[in-house]
Parts: sequence; structure tokens; C-alpha cells
Amino acid sequence: MRILHTSDWHLGQHFMGKSRQAEHQDLIAWLLEQVDQHQVDAVLIAGDIFDTGTPPSYARELYSQLVVRLHEAGVALLLLGGNHDSPATLGESRELLARLGTTVVAAPHADPATQVIMLSQRNGEPGCLVCAIPFVRPREVLQSQAGQSAEEKQQSLQQAIQEHYGAVFAAASERRQALAAAPGPNSGRPLPIIATGHLTTVGASRSESVREIYVGALEAFPTNAFPGADYIALGHIHRPQKVGGQEHIRYCGSPLPLSFDEARQPKAMLLVDLSPEGLQAVTPLPVPRFQGMVAISGNLASLPAQIGAAAAQGSAGRPAWLEITVAEDDYLADLPARIEALTQGWPVEVLRIRRQRGTAAARLDAEASETLDELSPFEVFARRLQQEDLSNDVQQALNERYRAIVAGLEGEAA
Repeated sequence: MRILHTSDWHLGQHFMGKSRQAEHQDLIAWLLEQVDQHQVDAVLIAGDIFDTGTPPSYARELYSQLVVRLHEAGVALLLLGGNHDSPATLGESRELLARLGTTVVAAPHADPATQVIMLSQRNGEPGCLVCAIPFVRPREVLQSQAGQSAEEKQQSLQQAIQEHYGAVFAAASERRQALAAAPGPNSGRPLPIIATGHLTTVGASRSESVREIYVGALEAFPTNAFPGADYIALGHIHRPQKVGGQEHIRYCGSPLPLSFDEARQPKAMLLVDLSPEGLQAVTPLPVPRFQGMVAISGNLASLPAQIGAAAAQGSAGRPAWLEITVAEDDYLADLPARIEALTQGWPVEVLRIRRQRGTAAARLDAEASETLDELSPFEVFARRLQQEDLSNDVQQALNERYRAIVAGLEGEAA
């Protein structure tokens, strides 16, 4: 059984006002080439399929294209909800997509057996069982109790998620035993079991584009709390990595860089080979860079050479996106105009200018040049609090209260 493990596509993302539609279109075409070349049996997307709970129409169109093209290729598709996905949005087309070989698990179910998914090989024979566990919201697995501290709530949530994993894995183990005991060509051959997840684990390395948008989300799930599956396919962290150095617990990372601090990261999908004996191999497939994205820094004298090097990643039709951090000369009031002059004639587009240090007035000028597209609602609120004469404890309390209000509104919308 060969599975392609990917996650965190964030279809519909607007990156500082720029659409990622063309990149995602290229990504789908590349994925289909890999599926054909490597004879993949099934594709698994471990959460954050969309960037928001109300994705734009072109993002839904890309989503449909992926489903249809994989169905035409005879490849199964398993979609798990992430913290950016709306369970209602993903669930609305679940029955229709099932007719096209796609299984959607948008949220945890009351009956854990319904989250045990059989994935078949291209020849139609059973290939593996999946404990299909999406992003888990606190309200889906526990009831809050009056008087609990923040730490106690975290511990309760961790315990509830661990129990949910245990229940789904137990159901998968029972089904594996029943299939192995049944007469037929697979009699006596136990199927491998995969578990999924969309969460942060202990020791995982984040990037600035990874953000929790639901209050009460678990800070880090212990690796020893996962069940004994043959492979654990994780999403939510955008940097591809093994967890705790263990070969079978993996984040595949996002296929596209979703922030400038990810611009230098290698992006990949994971080719996972399984047999009745368990995990056989995990092979990273490097994802090409479809859009040049470069973060550079230095004084005005050093920037021209760096801009020229960054321009090699751009073209007339698709200029490279730049984030420029200016040091030493950051006090200049006409810095944006000077940067514009330096980039004139190059196939680059400056999306953000940062001032590395300088006077408070200079920092305020830099912040004033930012747009709301560059900031999350929480960053806007935090910036506003910083203008008040409040202690750190008061600011933290107000930020937490704001997150709770936003989470409640998002919960109602979902």
C-alpha cells in the first residue's frame, strides 16, 4: 500500500493581499504527476484544506478539481478537517464526494468506529485501515467544568484527546482482526493501521504562519499518548519533520510556504509504503517552488545585490515576492520610495518592508504602512492594547478574553 501524505494546503489563502490560486493550480497538476509516476494508491490530506471556514469560490473550485482528477486516476482521497476548516463547510458535500472515492472526516464522531476508514489499493484490494482523527475542538470531546484553571483545562483536553485516539484505535484493531479472520484472499493477513492528527506535538518546530484560532487548543500533545499505529500522519505544523526522531510519526509540512519565514524551508509531501508487516519506508517528495518568495535584509548599500539574486526566482509573468528588512538606514522617512527605486526594472514585488531597529517614530511609520491583510485579528487587538498603559498581566488577560469571544463567534458560524 502506497499513500501520499500531505497537509495544510490552505486553499483560498490571501498572502498580504496576493492570491495563491495560480500556485495551488500548479500544485494540483504536480501532485497528479507524482500520483501517476509513483503509482500512489491513496492521498491523505491531514487538515487545513482551506484557509478559512468560508473559502472563496475559486478555492472550492480547486478543491473539486482535486477530487475529480484523483477519482479519474483511480486513487482514493481521504480529507481530514483542520483548525482552519469549518466542519459544516467540509461536511456539506461529504455524501456526494463519497461517490467519487473521497472520504471526508470533518470532526470527531460520537461513535469511534465511524472514524475507522478502509483505504483500498488501486486494484481494489484492502490496503490499510485509518484512524481518521481530524482537528479536535474542546467542545467535541469534553465539557468544561466551573473553577478549572487554564492548566487543568489543558490537562483535561489532553486526556480527552488521548482517550479519543484510544477508542478509535481499539475500533480499528477489532476491524483488522475481523478482516484477517474472514475467508478470502486476505485471510490471515492483518492490515496496517495509520492514525492521523491535526495538532501540535511535544518538540515540533513551528513557523509564524502556524496559529491557533480556537481558544483552549492544546499546546502540545505528548508523543507517547499516540496509539501504537504503524504510521501517524500529522498536519498543522508547516515544517516537514519527524517527531521525537521517530520514523513513523511525521509532519509532512505545508506544500507551499505560507509566510516569509518559511521561504527558505524545503517543502515536501511524504510517500509512505506499508505492508502487512507495518511501515516499510517514508520517502520525501520535494515540492517545486511555484512562486518566488524571498526574505532579505541589510542596509541600503547591500540590498541591490540581494534584490538581483532574488529576481532570479521571478519572471515577467510572476515576479518574486520580497520581504525586505532594512538595518542601519531604517530611520529614513522615505525608505519605501528608496526601496521602490532599488527594485525598479527587476521582476520582483515588495510585499513588506520592515525596519530592524530605530526610533519609536520610525517603528510607528513602518507599522502604519502595514495593511490589515498582513495582520491577524489577534495581532490587531494586541497592537491596540500596546498603546495603553497596562501591565503585561492585564494585557494578557484581555488578549485571552478577546480570543474567547472570537472563538465563540467562530463556533456559532461553524
